[in-house]
Amino acid sequence: MHRNLLVVKALVNGTGPYNFLLDSGVGVSIITAPALADSLGLKHGQQFRVVGAGGLDSGLLAYQTDSVRIALPGVVAPHMTWLVLSDDVLNLSGYVGVPIHGILGSELFRSFVVTLRPQLDYLSLNDPATYKQPAGKDWTSIPLTVENNKAYFTAPVQLTDSLTLPLKLVLDTGASHALSLELDSDPRLVAPARRLPTDLGRGLTGTVHGFLGRVATLHLGRYVLRSVLTSFPDAADVHRRVDVPRNGNIGYELLKRFTLVIDYPHQRLLLRPNVSFRDPFEHDMCGIELLATGPNYRRFVVLRVVPGSPAAIAGLEPDEELLSINLIPANEFSLSELDRMLHSVDGRDLFMILRRPDGNLHTTSVRLKRQI
Repeated sequence: MHRNLLVVKALVNGTGPYNFLLDSGVGVSIITAPALADSLGLKHGQQFRVVGAGGLDSGLLAYQTDSVRIALPGVVAPHMTWLVLSDDVLNLSGYVGVPIHGILGSELFRSFVVTLRPQLDYLSLNDPATYKQPAGKDWTSIPLTVENNKAYFTAPVQLTDSLTLPLKLVLDTGASHALSLELDSDPRLVAPARRLPTDLGRGLTGTVHGFLGRVATLHLGRYVLRSVLTSFPDAADVHRRVDVPRNGNIGYELLKRFTLVIDYPHQRLLLRPNVSFRDPFEHDMCGIELLATGPNYRRFVVLRVVPGSPAAIAGLEPDEELLSINLIPANEFSLSELDRMLHSVDGRDLFMILRRPDGNLHTTSVRLKRQI
């Protein structure tokens, strides 16, 4: 797991291994690094134009390639069809902090019963015909519906003291957030009174804008999660040309609090809380977005500074390079470790040394602050 995203290693046509995000929210697997496809000599099939939010032409192209052989330990898919992007617009490697070559989508979940044990960084794939449900009173089962290669379930979400709604959510292991709700999907959905405007992430067609808030409770079977940090994307930034109406999705920041069995073949989700179940849901308390660069992705550049955030108050600016934090060289950390540090403790002081684009060094102290 890197930055709340699942990464698996796989061979492609017998070469590799290459790193792929494991993403149940993607119906067709994608090679995001076109140079990899070219180096493997993958066939150029039908070409598509990627359409963005609101049906706008993004200018991004993708082509279909078939007869791709994918091998994970003990598992082989001999003839998969993938999409190859014309440009690595996502730069997943820089965002995740390790080399990422593409996204392995829901085909894996449709073929197997998939068990994830986040605390052990362990995934197991089981034959649906012989799989036996785990025993124990701590397990809860939630019905899934599989529509257009994605899994959906309904969960009661308490939005205000007097309003709880059953919401249809996509099961999305490729989303790093906890919960995302699309306000224009149902006129009864209301935004929380307290909110933090922010960029929520990046998609194939650009940055997703919106705000963060919290919902009081979310029920998953017999378990209740409280004060769940929730993304509310702007309607203009949500691709509405979807075949299956839904209210939002649930991501890995929430799912990782369980040992989970994702069972598409039997249309169910099995959950058992792990030691992270009661951990609070926290947002970045610093106000910077770091991009990992360099040969080992251990050089960190400030991509964005949130206006009015602790980082902005401390004088950090975009394009600066983070050299050290609390007198430890930055290259001794992974991007995931830095990310956890910036989400850590309200009131914590971080002493930073940075290099400006003109080469000058400067020091500053950032006091982390819970903003939502």
